Amino acid sequence: MFVVFERYDRMSANQVLISEVGPRDGLQNCKTIMPTEKKTGWIAALAEAGLREIEVGSFVSPKLLPQMADTAEIVENAVKIQGLEVAVLVPNLKGAELAIKSGAHKITLPMSVSETHSIRNIRRTHDQVIEEAGRISDLIKSLPDGKRPHFEGSLSTAFGCTLEGAIPESVILNCAERLMGAGCSEVGISDTTGYGDPTSVRKLIRSVREAIGAKYVAGVHLHNTRGLGLANALAAYEEGITTFDSSLGGLGGCPTAPGASGNIVTEDLVFMFESMGVKTGVDLDGLFKARELLAQGLPEEELYGFTANAGVPLGFEGASVVEPA
Repeated sequence: MFVVFERYDRMSANQVLISEVGPRDGLQNCKTIMPTEKKTGWIAALAEAGLREIEVGSFVSPKLLPQMADTAEIVENAVKIQGLEVAVLVPNLKGAELAIKSGAHKITLPMSVSETHSIRNIRRTHDQVIEEAGRISDLIKSLPDGKRPHFEGSLSTAFGCTLEGAIPESVILNCAERLMGAGCSEVGISDTTGYGDPTSVRKLIRSVREAIGAKYVAGVHLHNTRGLGLANALAAYEEGITTFDSSLGGLGGCPTAPGASGNIVTEDLVFMFESMGVKTGVDLDGLFKARELLAQGLPEEELYGFTANAGVPLGFEGASVVEPA
């Protein structure tokens, strides 16, 4: 039997959580290294705009990803922001130990359903990832109540891999079941390579939920590599998904998956949901201000998205009312 603890109150049908992954997934794919003080200011601006969950970094070797070398300092600053769920990615037990020491609220362990990509990405076979998940789970359980971070297992390359191609659904479901059996609190579905389409997104969400239980599949991480990011997000929403990863300015991609690029643009995703009457709790003007800080911190990087450039329609009123800080 799977054991999970609730991180959020159950959301209503017209409310979603936008999880900003730019400071991790976005920056890891940039050649420029954003200075720590600028990164800290950018994260604060994102929180000020109403984002309640931000993936602020990853605890990986700085030799592999020098952009993430300051993650511990970034986490220690971010956890001081009231009301912010601070998330990080970890590849192994050591990363989880560092994440817990720095005070992170949420830990994500990526498990590429493509074993070839898993070995290239985190140097772990499927069996080794499950062993790490079990060790991380045991570590979390050893902590006192109130100090235990949420533990997510992520099914990376779930819609296909640039190294292996399509992955059999039986392999994907087996990975999901094993992650939950190892002690994860939930499983996220990730389109690392941008291979997904609305039909495949619907089908896989239903299959994974049938395998491990609907309440353990609340989030998706979708890329816009081929222009289907928003269409896929809408399909996921209509299947009952309530947490959506996105990146300000569309920054991001996976350095170890050739050709994988382009997260969903946070500004466009928020605008889509708010236009539909779905509350995100995020203020678009605040996002535009955060985008300016991002551009200042990474002047050589190209930012993407339509909403920031076009502006909101005349008389636009979104579904959310953001309370003043």
